[in-house]
Amino acid sequence: MKQYIKINPKDSVAVALTDLAKNQILEEFDVTTQEEIKQGHKVALQDTSEGEKVIKYGNPIGYATQNIAKGQWIHTHNIKTTLSGVEEYEYVPNFSPVKYKDDQKMFMGYRRSNGEIGIRNEIWIIPLVGCVNKTAEILAKDFSEYIDDNIDDIIAFPHPFGCSQLGDDHLHTQQILAGLAQHPNAGSVLLIGLGCENNHMEAFKKVLGKFDADRVKTMITQECRNELEEGRRLMQELIMHASLAEREPCSVAKLKIGLKCGGSDGLSGITANPLVGVFSDMLIANGGTSVLSEVPEMFGAEKLLMERCLTKEIFNDCVDMVNNFKKYFMKYDQPVYENPSPGNKEGGISTLEDKSLGCTQKGGSSPVVDVLAYGDRLHKNGLNLMTGPGNDMVATTVLAAAGVHAVLFTTGRGTPFGGPVPTVKISTNSQLADKKSNWIDFNAGTLVENTSMKRLATDFFDYIIDMASGNTKTKNELNGYKEISIFKDGVTL
Repeated sequence: MKQYIKINPKDSVAVALTDLAKNQILEEFDVTTQEEIKQGHKVALQDTSEGEKVIKYGNPIGYATQNIAKGQWIHTHNIKTTLSGVEEYEYVPNFSPVKYKDDQKMFMGYRRSNGEIGIRNEIWIIPLVGCVNKTAEILAKDFSEYIDDNIDDIIAFPHPFGCSQLGDDHLHTQQILAGLAQHPNAGSVLLIGLGCENNHMEAFKKVLGKFDADRVKTMITQECRNELEEGRRLMQELIMHASLAEREPCSVAKLKIGLKCGGSDGLSGITANPLVGVFSDMLIANGGTSVLSEVPEMFGAEKLLMERCLTKEIFNDCVDMVNNFKKYFMKYDQPVYENPSPGNKEGGISTLEDKSLGCTQKGGSSPVVDVLAYGDRLHKNGLNLMTGPGNDMVATTVLAAAGVHAVLFTTGRGTPFGGPVPTVKISTNSQLADKKSNWIDFNAGTLVENTSMKRLATDFFDYIIDMASGNTKTKNELNGYKEISIFKDGVTL
């Protein structure tokens, strides 16, 4: 097993794949470590002067704040981001067309009445306003005994919004809830309103659009003598409807997958994120769809995505997405580069560029076919970019509301969290996979333990087909961790 790696020939640093001792010789680079270097952290391969850029992934990840000698540890104490505010960008296309496979793979999915495909057959109870959260949760608990081989789960999705909101906040709440209500992983949906809220049922239906009245039922609790009795009656109808669904062979071209990371470490950009990137390219080659979000974690690597935009129009949308999110930070007098968390830094990530250049690898190398606003739904196959923050729960929710069937979640630190769709946890290192086997679904750490990318990517693709077909449940499903969170950026009345 290798103990260190130089990711790109242009790099001025190597990354420790295991803990390196002081005075350890990195023979390949004629470097002797001058101090202990923890797994995931960086060691200088050359003398670097104060103000000089530090190179990793073949790109600058910041500049040295002091002279750094060959063999020294490079981290937050001696490197600083180069990022500041809004930038101007030039469209310089640099991508290859997708080579689509003739023999597309298949999975077993549920075909809904509108032609969409689901990978789960669940019943979702969605409150239109936080005031009826508990009603939704009681009904979900009351009918838990109906979960069986055909009905995968019955879930309530409480949230604090739906009233006392204005403008975009109000619209975003409606869009996210509407996206969930239309999601094909839900065989049936119960919408619960209070009656006096801003997001009242009739207003919400205008955002929801056309829906199957057998699949989606509505209840306004202020209009019921006993909302629990009425809710139970409607649930019986919804369970009957969902129980009629059966899996059938579906092309992988119908599969839509969200790409997400959380609790990243110094191995994220070496193992799990590149694995997901290869998977994304494989899925797209089969005609499928992947979605990359977390806009603040594109800062510093956005040009690599912009040059892959299929057209000038898509490029302009990407520029607007990035700069508008920077303006959001600046509106609140916050630095656009303050993103790596304490856990990220402990794991070896020093700057936002360091994090972003690793994060964006989840998007593989395919062209960008569309840029979506927060709350939009997917309508183009291929690699999409989605407006959303890095926050795990908010980003996973907006991906689900856009229509992804599952979210691939790479992590170096680990988390039990799960969104409304299967949330596949992929560990960046084997230690995490061993320690938190109750959280982790797939271990990408073996990529630095003599497993080839080709072999692991094939195994992972097969795992996703198996998971989408219902043969395997993700750990968040088994643990019952399914939550939503909606982006907020305004006043509360």
